[in-house]
Order: sequence, then C-alpha cells, then structure tokens
Amino acid sequence: MSKRKSTAFFCQECGAEASKWLGRCPGCGAWNTMVEEPVQRGDTERRGGLALGLSSGTGPVPIAEVDVEEVPRFGTGSGELDRVLGDGLLPGSLSIIAGDPGVGKSSLTLKVCAHVAKERGRVLYVTGEESARQVKLRASRLSALQDELYILSETNLDIIEQHAQKLNPVLLVIDSIQTVFRPDIQSAPGSISQVRECAVRLLKFAKSNSVATVLVGHVLKDGTLAGPRALEHIVDTVLYFEGERNAQYRVLRAVKNRFGSTNEIGLFEMRATGLLDVPDASRLFLSERPLDVPGSIVVPTVEGTRPLLVEVQALVSASPFMPPRRTSDSVDIKRIQLILAVLEKRAGIMLGNQDVYVKVAGGIKIDEPAIDLGLAVALVSSYRNHLVSPGVVAVGEVGLAGEVRAITQIEARIREAERMGFKSMILPQGNIKGISVRSSMKLIGIETVIEGLEAAL
Repeated sequence: MSKRKSTAFFCQECGAEASKWLGRCPGCGAWNTMVEEPVQRGDTERRGGLALGLSSGTGPVPIAEVDVEEVPRFGTGSGELDRVLGDGLLPGSLSIIAGDPGVGKSSLTLKVCAHVAKERGRVLYVTGEESARQVKLRASRLSALQDELYILSETNLDIIEQHAQKLNPVLLVIDSIQTVFRPDIQSAPGSISQVRECAVRLLKFAKSNSVATVLVGHVLKDGTLAGPRALEHIVDTVLYFEGERNAQYRVLRAVKNRFGSTNEIGLFEMRATGLLDVPDASRLFLSERPLDVPGSIVVPTVEGTRPLLVEVQALVSASPFMPPRRTSDSVDIKRIQLILAVLEKRAGIMLGNQDVYVKVAGGIKIDEPAIDLGLAVALVSSYRNHLVSPGVVAVGEVGLAGEVRAITQIEARIREAERMGFKSMILPQGNIKGISVRSSMKLIGIETVIEGLEAAL
C-alpha cells in the first residue's frame, strides 16, 4: 500500500493527536503543548498503533475458558524496587522508569542488570546516550561487572531488535527511550511519533518473547521533551523518581502498575556506589528532627503496606502583602487551604493575613487525609510559637465541620510509632474502639480539631 506523507499535531505532555494546531490539548488540557510532526498515512503496519501483532489470532472465547499460565516473577536485587513493582519483574512486562536527568535512573537500572545477569542469565543493556566504554566505567564504580551482562551502544530500533532476538535475554533495558528511533518514521528521535511507535514495537517484542523490558525516560519540568507521559497508556508499569537531583535521598513511586499496587513507594540513598536501599524509612526521616522548635510534629502515615513516620513542618509569619503566600512542595496546596479555613471558622484562629509554608522533611510527598490533624497542629504551633508536647504523634482526617474522622490501618501506625519510641498518640475517637493491638503508648481519642490542638499544645 502506498504511503502518503502529511503532518499532524501532537501534545508533548500526553501524546494526544490533532489534525490542526490547538492552543489547549484535547487530551490532558495543557496549554501550548501541541507541536507539528510529519506522519505517514496508509502504512498498514503502523495503522492502529497496537495492531502490530499483539492479537492472539483467534476469535472471541468465553473468559472462563482463557488459559492463564502462572508466570513466576524474579527479583531485581533491590528490595525497595521489588516492593514498588509488586514483588519483582514479570517476564513479558514493559516498564518505564522516569525522572529528572541525574536523579539516578541509569545507576539503578545498571545495578539491576548486574544482579539479574548473575542470578538469571543474559541481560542486554542498550545505551543510546553513552558509549560502551562509558557504561563500563560506571559499572566498575557500581561493582556491576558480570559476564552475562551485554552492552549495546545503538539507537536504531531495527538493529536493537535484531541483536535482542539473537541474544534472547532475560531482561532488556533501553536507556533511554528518547534516543531510540525507527528509520521508517520521518520525525526526529525524541519526538512524540518516534517515542510512541518505538514503545509499541518494544511492547510487541516483550510480549512475544516473554522478555522483561525496562525503558528509561527523562522528564523535564517545562514539559518540552516527549516521553513517559505519552507512553503511560502503552506500558504496564510507570515508575517516577521524586526528589531533587542534588538531594541525598530519592523516592520511587508507581503511578501505574498492571501487576501490583500503585500505593507502594521505594526509598533510596544516593552514594558514590549508586542508589542504596533505605529499609528503615521512619528512622531516616526523623534522624535530624529538631526537638525545641515550634511548628514541627510527627505524623504516622501509610504508603501501601508500609507505615512511615514523617515530620511535618509549618512556618506561619505575618505577611506584608495581600493575598498572603501559601507554599508547599510536599503537601497539596488545596489541603493546606482547607485546613486554614477550618481553623479560622471552627477554632477561631485567624490566619488570613499570614504567610504559610509547609514542608515534609526528607523530600517525600504526602497526599493522604490522615495528615490533616498533624498539619493543623503544626500550623497553630508555629502561629502561637508554642512547642508541641514531647513524645507525641498526631493523626486523623479533619472534616469541614471541624470533626476528626477515623482513618485506616491505625494499628500499623501505632506499632510504628511505638517502635520509634513515642509515648502517646492523638487519634480519632472513632478508631479507639476497633484497636486490638496491645501498646504501651497512651492513646488520646479526640472528636474535634479543637480537642486535638488542646491535647498537642
């Protein structure tokens, strides 16, 4: 079939396609993200995207008669990464690890490759940004030299697939997906068309050959580089690194996982030997906590199945400007505004002329409602310049009427707080009745946010 060359407009954020330029993306709603790229119409191989060969070739069958074969997972050598993936990698899966440049994606994947090569068999690491010599130097620094780990410095997807078919690896890593291109597509490497079509081709390879495939993708804050967000609907698992590239600690979070939970997080520490697991996260987050500063309180949170003790810090100061500032990189601003409104309306604490800054120490982002009570206590503590009672943790969801509602997994939070040496916990009264765990901690049940403030301050 003949090919007809034309152009189309693609969103750099989500990969949505439009026939003409639009100021706002019809897919994700982002502004000024549509870019024009050449496409080829009439190509039967590309038409339909995923119609590259993922179909079984059979007609419809009753779902109860579908043959399901249990495929065993295999470990990556990192307990934190295994936790986020859902107990390891699955043969035939396609995953993407994304994050800002320099956050540690290549270091983590190279150590995973070395472990799998040692324990499982051949691994192919494809690098499109570095030479094989550069990768070996980094592997030497990371103690990741293995006989079954093969390095290929190539960006042409046709050549990559030929070598992968011949080698038949257990694990295939593409570092990074933005550098790989298909020669039959006219757009430049890194464009929406190239990134998406290369990912579809790799998906077909992974499923057809039962090869666990991991893509590395870069994310820039201005959203100018196509990549992970355009692939989220294609891949099985999407993992994002959180944390600044110059910070010591990194948080790996799953935002999509067809084979596991999206609530788990992995914690890593960046050292000269690469990213190392941080199994005791609570001790890490509280290791530098000041004990004599107002505006600080410890909150027991839960990420997936893991309880974490985090320090919530608040700084409230008179604002010379109107409207006052509300700033946080760890807690949703809307949640902060809600708590401020409840404190003014239900507790009579007027903060409308105060600048408010909120931070969760350690660089982790918290988005669960259980942080509400601790956030309210930290704000009032800073505003009144009163210290929080020593040895106290607070947890609970605050409603618009000023009530404190019950939360989930309270027993896991109690055990973690007791393990870290805290003496008392302020928690919703609704959680007191259902607690079956025995604890030496003093449990203070409250029903309103005013009671919580009195107990903590």
